[in-house]
Amino acid sequence: MQGVKAPHTGKPYSEALLLGVSGGIAFGYFTFEYKGYLPHVSLLTRNTFDPFNTILERLGIAQDVQQTNKADVAVTNLQNVLETGLYPLAWADYFSMPYNDLVSDHAMWGMMPILAVKSDGKTVTVADRSSQPLEVSMETLTQARGRVKLDKYRLMTLDAPQPTKLAGAVHKGICQTIKLFTEQPPKGARDNFGFAAYEKLSDMLLNTRNKQSWERYFPPGVRMYHALAGSPVQPGMYDWVNIWGSADGAERGLYADFLDEAALILKKPALKDSAEMFRESYQLWLKFGDAILPDDVPLLGESKKLIQKKYDLFIDKGNDALTEIKKSNGRLRELLKKSEEDFPLSQTEAADLRSNLRDLLLKISEVEQGAIDVLQTAVL
Repeated sequence: MQGVKAPHTGKPYSEALLLGVSGGIAFGYFTFEYKGYLPHVSLLTRNTFDPFNTILERLGIAQDVQQTNKADVAVTNLQNVLETGLYPLAWADYFSMPYNDLVSDHAMWGMMPILAVKSDGKTVTVADRSSQPLEVSMETLTQARGRVKLDKYRLMTLDAPQPTKLAGAVHKGICQTIKLFTEQPPKGARDNFGFAAYEKLSDMLLNTRNKQSWERYFPPGVRMYHALAGSPVQPGMYDWVNIWGSADGAERGLYADFLDEAALILKKPALKDSAEMFRESYQLWLKFGDAILPDDVPLLGESKKLIQKKYDLFIDKGNDALTEIKKSNGRLRELLKKSEEDFPLSQTEAADLRSNLRDLLLKISEVEQGAIDVLQTAVL
């Protein structure tokens, strides 16, 4: 759907608008531990319940989908669509794309949509998060596209959104955000989502008896380090706040931008009041991110700089930064190993770090409770 403009701006549909329509922001807290891997934290900052298809449905975007179980047919389908001048979406395994610099692991996969832009038959140029075009061999891309059965060799082109559906899509998106903060989620336990999840994480950061408490589950050492900083393969808490989504600060600033657009689309100026509260929350989330990996703890501060550096390099330079990204990942693996042998925080210092995180989290929850209250008054 190249060249499509939003009716209320005359410009392309913004990232902020699509975030809001997809179900908007959320808060989710989970911990996982699989055999052979370090335990890790997942913080969800946006709706993860089928957001892509939600956008398509709410905006009335028609799709042309091709799917096959044959690699040669998949290649032909891709080339044929590109020859028409359209840019198709293809689903490819995140771990198999070389520009991501991830170690191959048969137990890890993640099919992500990327946009194919052009191909000479041997190489494909794709758009995938970076501001720069990325090149990958047709062979590598085809292997990545075939990694998971559900999305195997799937290809999709999109029609334009239906302007008459925009207001309804925006309203539904806001209502979904409210529900994700205040009601039972579509799947999972209630205390894993929304304000209940803020309470749960706040408790687990200070609790000393619960087996899921950070003192017991993520004690000082490699387990705590991995929860905070992750690894080149697994996001840590800092990544979830500032790297993994479409914007830093748990995407609260981006959502505030959506609410400004929504105020215009729905003719509800009160939404701008909620937007300002989410901008306040955004600033608190930035402080929370810094507190996860504080600069005054060299091991953690260096990890933060490396995580942020490699992300910024990929966004700004794409493939051209791969050598530097590999160096950053190598150093992060060294720091992960060092945390196992010589973690810099004592039990008391680790408790102080967790206490600071809890204080910030409670402030975030309070501000966002007010923002959600304003949303409810404005649209319900």
